[in-house]
Amino acid sequence: MMMSRGCTRLTSYIGPQYLYTATTWRTLSKDIVSDCIKAPASVLRCKSSVALGGDEQQKEKQAKDAKGIVSYWGLEPTRVSKEDGAPWKWTCFRPWEAYSADLSIDLKKHHEPMNLLDKIAYWTVKALRWPADLFFQRRYGCRAMMLETVAAVPGMVGGMLLHCKSLRRFEHSGGWIKALLEEAENERMHLMTFMEVSDSRWYERALVFAVQGVFFNAYFLGYIVSPKFAHRVVGYLEEEAIHSYTEFLKELDNGNIENVPAPPIAIDYWRLPPNSTLRDVVLAVRADEAHHRDVNHFASDIHYQGRQLKEAPAPLGYH
Repeated sequence: MMMSRGCTRLTSYIGPQYLYTATTWRTLSKDIVSDCIKAPASVLRCKSSVALGGDEQQKEKQAKDAKGIVSYWGLEPTRVSKEDGAPWKWTCFRPWEAYSADLSIDLKKHHEPMNLLDKIAYWTVKALRWPADLFFQRRYGCRAMMLETVAAVPGMVGGMLLHCKSLRRFEHSGGWIKALLEEAENERMHLMTFMEVSDSRWYERALVFAVQGVFFNAYFLGYIVSPKFAHRVVGYLEEEAIHSYTEFLKELDNGNIENVPAPPIAIDYWRLPPNSTLRDVVLAVRADEAHHRDVNHFASDIHYQGRQLKEAPAPLGYH
């Protein structure tokens, strides 16, 4: 009885609200529910059979199963559509998370180092740029893809630590947890986009493991010791990213890099026109980096002024 009640409660929480619509949930087979009750340890691994309705949908599901395409935890994601009614094929983001990049942002802003900590952050970033230039040289597409695997780390680490701090102190975060996690997600979407136009080599993928492993732990410790320093480092990293994407644009304009059509995922994510090109994508990504630059320099300035992040609301919607 206890197992049955626990499984029923679990399915009622993770099902209708997050995985299925209410109508779809009611079509779940009673046999699947009974199987979950008999084997509660594998509740999240059991494969749910959903009545899709219609022969075409059933055939589509069978084709996916035949190809070995299994969604996370073996559960089919909720089906959503675009505004025009076309099916939405991306699971890494949803239509309501798409936006139009603000290309009017000032790209030339630079934070002059004001004290010793700022100078250390500035020259640390400059030192990190040298091996990147040596390794990637003018392969800007691959450079962008590989560096985005690292750029998505600071926001996640900062958001995670602020999340834990909020729990320990029983206090609000002023929206900074959400702002930093949005930054990490945005950087990850940059990676998802450049994956479509660049092919990484095996040693570059191996490099990601090494660099990300070192950088994650170094930034984690750095943020614990000094959030001001950590945010300033990211601010200067974003300034370098703006410079790199500007050079990327020059190579595109000079014809040294083919200006291929924009990947479909980029068109949907940044709400670009259907005939957009790689150049339009780079412009949108560069604008994102400029916003991240301003947010992190602002966060560092708050700590410099002796104020807590929760006392200064985060600039939400900075995309």
